[in-house]
Amino acid sequence: MTPKPVAGGRRGRLIFGMDATASREPMWDQACHIQSEMFAATSVHGGLDVQLCFYRGFRELYASRWVSNAGELQRMMSRTRCAGGLTQIGRLLNHAIKETKKQRVNALIFVGDAVEENIDVLSDKAGQLGINGVPAFVFHEGFNPIAAKAFREIASLSGGAYCSFDASSAQQLKDLLAAVAVYAAGGRTALEHFGSRRRGVVAQLTHQIKRK
Repeated sequence: MTPKPVAGGRRGRLIFGMDATASREPMWDQACHIQSEMFAATSVHGGLDVQLCFYRGFRELYASRWVSNAGELQRMMSRTRCAGGLTQIGRLLNHAIKETKKQRVNALIFVGDAVEENIDVLSDKAGQLGINGVPAFVFHEGFNPIAAKAFREIASLSGGAYCSFDASSAQQLKDLLAAVAVYAAGGRTALEHFGSRRRGVVAQLTHQIKRK
């Protein structure tokens, strides 16, 4: 199920989810410095509210308050340290489902590199996201084939998109975050317009959304 575009003049709501287990520290630091692009890209579409979510350690899932500017989000991210632990993607998807039932969430971003959970269970939760109109945009760091299969399923069943990216390229992740933020704030038309001015991974993302 593909969500309807956000009505003009209304702020988009985006959950920014990340794997914060120990192996993710370099990417966490990178994301902390480039997340401002999400807010900058949506200024002409009514703005954006973002909730930071991450898991780490022993069954720790954190969900921040909703913030409306890059400075607030960066402060929260800079105070966070990654910690060893297993993936908790299912709990993150559950949180997104519960959050949108309280107030519409326009999109979920997830950035990760591994899956250590049952793919069928994750697929069921992704389908629930789709029913509730929350597309998951899953950005895969690395080349783990098990993770790739699960991430593609989550993206497809929720009505979102899957893209792998090069961890050495901050620009790729920066463009992907901006593209989803534009979608959350302005809907499919805004994303297509944004994508027409970008190439590479953003073109992959917009192509998947166009097909839905």
